[in-house]
Amino acid sequence: MTISDGGPYVKVHFRLEVKDNWPPASVESLWAVDQGDGTVRLDNIPWFVRGIACGDIVVTEPDEEGVRWAGEVVRRSENCTIRLIVFRDGGSGAARQSVINAFQELGVDGEGIERFGMVALDVPPTVDLAKVQKLLNHGVAKEWWDMEEGCITAQWRAASVG
Repeated sequence: MTISDGGPYVKVHFRLEVKDNWPPASVESLWAVDQGDGTVRLDNIPWFVRGIACGDIVVTEPDEEGVRWAGEVVRRSENCTIRLIVFRDGGSGAARQSVINAFQELGVDGEGIERFGMVALDVPPTVDLAKVQKLLNHGVAKEWWDMEEGCITAQWRAASVG
């Protein structure tokens, strides 16, 4: 499978540190676009990996079976990764979709995962970060969701509304 702006799609594997049974896996695999030079551009919102975001360029190292393991980030996309555990309606599909829709109105992409009632958000640097944070904090205050900052930038911190 290939996309119009580069090489083929590949799976990149990230090792996760599990504490108190979270995250629920020791490895997360993300789709990425092979850049042809040993690096890939991540094309997935990470569910559990910390410190990376969609669009980051990452060095990969294949193991003896050809599985590509993620190394260091060589170029940041400046996107932020925000994860939500949706409480409303028990994190139902409809509740997750309504959360995704609310953030899409602010220019933020997201996807949901049923198993954990989660939504992962990919926040580009071009959106109104203060508005995104206001909505995030409002949802936490209303107990609609709990939030984790999986990967944030200096711009995100500067826009912080407390």
